[in-house]
Amino acid sequence: MENWEHVRGAGPLLLNHFILQKLARGPRTPGETGEMENPLYVSIFLFLCILIQSSAHGQSLRPESFGRRSRAAETNKISQETRTRFLLFRGETDKGCQIRLNHSDTLQQCGFNSSLPLVMIVHGWLVDGILEDWVWEMVAALKSQLAQSVNVGLAEWVTLAHNHYTTAVRNTRLVGQEIAALLQWLQESVQFSPSHVHLIGYSLGAHVSGFAGSYMSRKHKIGRITGLDAAGPLFEKASLSDRLSPDDANFVDAIHTFTWEHMGLSVGIKQPIAHYDFYPNGGSYQPGCHFLELYKHFAKHGLNAITQTVKCAHERSVHLFIDSLLHADMQSTAYLCRDMDSFSQGLCLSCKKGRCNTLGYHTRQEWQSKKSKSLFLVTRAQSPFKVYHYQFKIRFINQTENPVEPTFALSFLGTRGERQKIPITLSKGITSNETFSFLITLDVDIGELIIIKFKWENSMVWSNVWNTVQTIIPWRRESLHSGLALKSIRVKVGETQQRMTFCSENMNDLVLHPAREKTFVRCEANSETLKRKIR
Repeated sequence: MENWEHVRGAGPLLLNHFILQKLARGPRTPGETGEMENPLYVSIFLFLCILIQSSAHGQSLRPESFGRRSRAAETNKISQETRTRFLLFRGETDKGCQIRLNHSDTLQQCGFNSSLPLVMIVHGWLVDGILEDWVWEMVAALKSQLAQSVNVGLAEWVTLAHNHYTTAVRNTRLVGQEIAALLQWLQESVQFSPSHVHLIGYSLGAHVSGFAGSYMSRKHKIGRITGLDAAGPLFEKASLSDRLSPDDANFVDAIHTFTWEHMGLSVGIKQPIAHYDFYPNGGSYQPGCHFLELYKHFAKHGLNAITQTVKCAHERSVHLFIDSLLHADMQSTAYLCRDMDSFSQGLCLSCKKGRCNTLGYHTRQEWQSKKSKSLFLVTRAQSPFKVYHYQFKIRFINQTENPVEPTFALSFLGTRGERQKIPITLSKGITSNETFSFLITLDVDIGELIIIKFKWENSMVWSNVWNTVQTIIPWRRESLHSGLALKSIRVKVGETQQRMTFCSENMNDLVLHPAREKTFVRCEANSETLKRKIR
């Protein structure tokens, strides 16, 4: 392993170059084999970047407790110039017009409309001091895709964000204070209510937004704050006053996409921090962000491919949010659940009593208490990210003495399309009469399910056993229930909340045969209505 001591005194650019070289060269020794395939490899180097930078400048990684001081008094100190630049965008390709605090003429010059809501983007930590492309993508989406026009703004704190990570963290409070000062000035000068403000903060920007909310009075709270993979280091397990929390706005939602934890740290914060906390794909890592996808990133990003791969999962939160704007007819639904393991069993696809919600801009803004709700969903690896969630419950009848551990494949026929051979591996062997529940997702809408084809995938062992049994025992009708049998399949569709039961097309033959396919139809026998839908 390389000696990190020789880069302790290096600047952040040299350090980042060293880290990216390490990432680029890939595993060279047997001990390193597989590192590039593990998201831990990504997070370890990001954390080392933070740790070494902090050590080099004598800074501690232990979070400081700032407490909630007299917010109004501190905000009032900001009278003229701010370190944060506030930009307003007239069009989707506009690069922004600066609004200056206490300069009412700039509101008119920049086209601020006090009768419309204000959506303000807050970026995060900047290693190279340049705003990332997603900022302009989000501006364009907000300006072009909403049915109701809004003021679109950006809190640009580049000079404060382009620092060592711990310094940037300390600056988040100042930026939050300056945003609050702007909102209070808008309220006083043009009677613009903070309840019409929506702050969208990414990474450190999520906590900046939270601090802005904490500087507002309780009578004039910010309407909504969205945290996009809020930063984890120095904020995980911090008190409510030292991070984004549900108290910071009338409604707070958060999307967690890179919470893979190592050495007690994660790039994105793992704990719930909002009224609704969304965990796409469990929140720890995201499809399409594997290091094996690096060659695809080279085609799109060139020499920046490694950096893009490293931050892929972290920034996925942003692109999920933008996707909700670009595809209004393909909104992703998430479901209240204890954890991703339970969700993967299909146990949480309920929408009763607010147990599901929409991910992104169009999230339903309702809550019954300050207690956070954790919602889970599966997404695709690219836009549009929406998938369709199905819970399958299958009751097997095993009349053999030994456990059966087969692999199955399911094919679906719906009113709008079909999907072939989705592999299913059960979590454990089938030992007796047992019901299994699991989640299946489809990335296309095949409409209402009509037919399910269930195939016991070929296994040399089971095929030999089966052929031997067939040779020794002449198959008769009375022995059809020997071995593994399946009578019905129950299905629940998450997006429509529809429940269906499918029965074997031939109720006189329920036995599953290796390498053979069995057809199941809706138990609402011979439904002519469904048959007509597919014609």
